[in-house]
Amino acid sequence: MKSEKKSFIKNDKTLYAAICLMLIGITLLSLTGCTRNTEPLSRTGFFFDTVIQITLYDTKDTAILDGCFELAQTYEQLFSPTIEGSDVWNINHSEGVSVNVKEETLDLLSAAVDYAVLTKGVIDPTIRPVSELWHFGSEDEPCVPDESAIKEALTHVSYQNIRIANGDTPDRNHPGRYTVRLDDPKAAIDLGCIAKGYIADKLKEYLLSQGIQSACISLGGNVLVIGEKPDHSPFRIGIQEPFAPDGTSLGTVEIRDTSLVTSGIYERCFYEDGRFYHHVLDTATGYPVDNELAAVTILCPSSTKADALSTSCLCLGLSKGRQFLDSFSDVEYLLVTKNGTQYCSAGFAMQ
Repeated sequence: MKSEKKSFIKNDKTLYAAICLMLIGITLLSLTGCTRNTEPLSRTGFFFDTVIQITLYDTKDTAILDGCFELAQTYEQLFSPTIEGSDVWNINHSEGVSVNVKEETLDLLSAAVDYAVLTKGVIDPTIRPVSELWHFGSEDEPCVPDESAIKEALTHVSYQNIRIANGDTPDRNHPGRYTVRLDDPKAAIDLGCIAKGYIADKLKEYLLSQGIQSACISLGGNVLVIGEKPDHSPFRIGIQEPFAPDGTSLGTVEIRDTSLVTSGIYERCFYEDGRFYHHVLDTATGYPVDNELAAVTILCPSSTKADALSTSCLCLGLSKGRQFLDSFSDVEYLLVTKNGTQYCSAGFAMQ
């Protein structure tokens, strides 16, 4: 029987345009009421398969923006699973041999493993053998893989296959170096569930070292703000309504010196034979997670933590996800179900 033609909700080009519109909206909201510096420095680029925008409000030094985008390029060259020669690419093609990596790669992978342990594998950095089959984020069109291929790929998904060594506990074959080894030669890692959050935190660290006290860093669905606007008012960030036309906002959140991260099932997705599929995969089944949630927005000082928790909650579902998030004292959240019902923590104030 002939397969029904796929109907894509968003492809990479429309996603790029949608994020651009969102970033323009964020910039306009951020400029409202500014008096001390009416012409902030801002630059937009494309890294990590998404549009990024960095806006500085208290400097005219373009070299600082240059430094931000040099860092973005550096991190993409380290963490991308598709760029040949990156740390992650080298690990994935090492066939079980220890690989020398940069300290940042070791830090990020260690954090990813920590959240895998915390969630008992609900999120797992070794999901790549499965995610590769779906072609999300690749040049090929996403598609439903053969069931037997998914089952075989799942046998290589386990964060327990990862062996990490640093300068304090060196690999006996590479003493004093940062190394990573995969026990299963067919295992492979993908740090997409946490990488943008980590990079946002590192960009913040760099900007603070340059004396910046007012800035907005946007990496797709990850927004981190430093300080407040020049007129001492908070930044106002819009939250996209799931499945609605681009730019349709559920409301805005006022934030200072913190991070706001959203994970959802409505961006990278498609229909095949009348069924809906998205890019957030269940590590137990190899298929997209299927529960009540359409989107999770996390408010937390650490963008790394917010990134990991938003994906974790999206995978856990409404009840378990709320219970999980409520265990963190520094986290506020907004959960939106597929039917549009909203659940907010006590400290999440949306206007």
